[in-house]
Amino acid sequence: MNIETETWMMIFFLLSLGASVWKISAFLPNKTLEDDDKTQEAKQALRYLMLKIIEEKKGEIQAQELFLAMTEHSDFDSKLFWRFNHNRLNQLLNEYYAENEKISSIKEIYAKR
Repeated sequence: MNIETETWMMIFFLLSLGASVWKISAFLPNKTLEDDDKTQEAKQALRYLMLKIIEEKKGEIQAQELFLAMTEHSDFDSKLFWRFNHNRLNQLLNEYYAENEKISSIKEIYAKR
């Protein structure tokens, strides 16, 4: 049985390709991380906390004060939301405003709830 050079080259190429894909797959994320705050559940938890604090303060709170109140609240999971910052709060507020077209401020969020 005499195998030609092209056949050997194809066999080694396919073996190398398989080994490369196998090695790369080790670096691809296979499961969600424990501190992944971009999941739907994490967004819902932050949103619930935001609305809870707005309700507690009766809408008389500014965005910076809301951020501080959220980070200091007992329901705030600092291990899960370790990346939470003022910009993330602004994104949460903007998402809420986009879903509720007639609302455009924190006072209006409280008034409509």
